[in-house]
Amino acid sequence: MDLIRPDWPAPPGVHALCTTRDGGVSGEAQGGGWAGLNLGTHVGDDPAAVAENRARLARAAGARPVYLQQVHGSTCARLDAASADGLEADACITADPGLACTIMVADCLPVLLCDAEGRQVAAAHCGWRGLAGGVLERTVAAFGPARTLLAWLGPCIGPTAFEVGPEVRAAFIAADEGAAACFVPGAAAGKWLADLPALARRRLAALGVRDVHGNDGGAAWCTVGNPSVFFSYRRDGRVSGRFAALVWRD
Repeated sequence: MDLIRPDWPAPPGVHALCTTRDGGVSGEAQGGGWAGLNLGTHVGDDPAAVAENRARLARAAGARPVYLQQVHGSTCARLDAASADGLEADACITADPGLACTIMVADCLPVLLCDAEGRQVAAAHCGWRGLAGGVLERTVAAFGPARTLLAWLGPCIGPTAFEVGPEVRAAFIAADEGAAACFVPGAAAGKWLADLPALARRRLAALGVRDVHGNDGGAAWCTVGNPSVFFSYRRDGRVSGRFAALVWRD
């Protein structure tokens, strides 16, 4: 199983990883899409294959991933040992050891966070709607006051592939005029190419989170442009699988 191990200065006892397509048992969807380590139960894949993929990930992590029902919102759920899969939220946080805050994506940006003491860990699902709607703000607030936080940004649709309409650009600029620098004109009239990692970095900086690592918008991080490594909804449509980023503590 080819896993991405985040290169970030997390404190001892905090662990994180991000999956790729490698190491799973899912077959090729008709028309392309979920072959490999698909972790999504809602994309038409064989449920038994998804269950095996999830079991393989849990064994590799040595922790219990908790899978959310993500709705492109801004709710941050607090997880404990009684938390089951399927909570409706787009971010989660926990102080319980062995419980992995888990975000599934196929173009959206996964953001992993921890505090400098290693007491709490969190994960957030940052598509443009959630990011503009305050999912990072709610996740950072869940850590409590006066916390020094670290963040890692995982793979997502890259700035040369993420074409959006003017309403997306307007939503970010309404809250931060400087966000205009994260958009360049697209090939089609009225369209823009958005730099999702850069937008997340601006949001984190405004929240006082400046120790940020991972996705810098480079080609190697782009889900659309690396079909052998990452699932991508923009590229493959409804038959796209899902990969995951997760963080936990001892």
